[in-house]
Amino acid sequence: MASGTNGNGASTNGNGHDEWRDSRLQLSDHCAVVTGGARGIGRATAIALAREGARAIAVVDMSADEVKAFADKANKYFEREVVFPFAGDVTDGEFRRSVFADLESRFGCVSLCVPAAGITRDRLAVRRDKETGALDIYPEELFRRVLDVDLTAPIYWAMQTIASVAKHRESQGLKRWTSAEKIQGVVIFIGSVSSAGNPGQISYATAKAGLEGAEATLGAEAIFHGLRCAIIHPGYTNTAMVRELGEQFIEQAILPNTRLHRLIEPEEIADAICFMIRNAAVSGQLWADAGWRPMA
Repeated sequence: MASGTNGNGASTNGNGHDEWRDSRLQLSDHCAVVTGGARGIGRATAIALAREGARAIAVVDMSADEVKAFADKANKYFEREVVFPFAGDVTDGEFRRSVFADLESRFGCVSLCVPAAGITRDRLAVRRDKETGALDIYPEELFRRVLDVDLTAPIYWAMQTIASVAKHRESQGLKRWTSAEKIQGVVIFIGSVSSAGNPGQISYATAKAGLEGAEATLGAEAIFHGLRCAIIHPGYTNTAMVRELGEQFIEQAILPNTRLHRLIEPEEIADAICFMIRNAAVSGQLWADAGWRPMA
């Protein structure tokens, strides 16, 4: 079939697709929620979403002072009320539901979710005391806490987003989404290069690997409502969490194993997240690892 023109005179390809039309997701129609949003990758993502024109962004973090200060600064910078602060524990289901209830009362639907809150509690799974020879196994309470924050909580914030979109569609009398419609929403999980396994990170690596299964499952289910899911695996990023590893460890064990020979900046990960949100063809996993290749 020959190429032609659309009603506006723009050229189309053989399938009638307008190559001049911006086919990316228009964020001005969407309300987003970003957990861990007062610092690190979450903060950079909230700024990037605002810059891309998101209608509203709920920034969720533990520190009421930090999250409010960030929201005030962002709203002043963008000269509009776009960032809304919420302080609380991301593992608290009642808190999560209250955030969505508040947002839905204001904006009708929460359709974008980047659950970026995370913690590490690193140490060897089994370690031996050099003096006594006694073996010490990684504490169960630490393991459960990391999984609660890094695995269970992101999944439930994602599912709450899917439910918000589903409820909004139901209110409009819509059922199964069809490709003739626009994409209704997106969830981007924050994985890690550690999901492939990393000594000293038994809890963190397990949580991040678990998100891969969650993304694949929810992605297959959520498209019924027109919502996409994907996961990004950042390499070592210039955040407080990574800096806590110590400058000597960073210089000796991390930077030599990256092609860039530097830490990734949070803004670079945020830019990749926005790309994943706006491009409907992107699904599954994206590795943003700066060429990280750990030595054997």
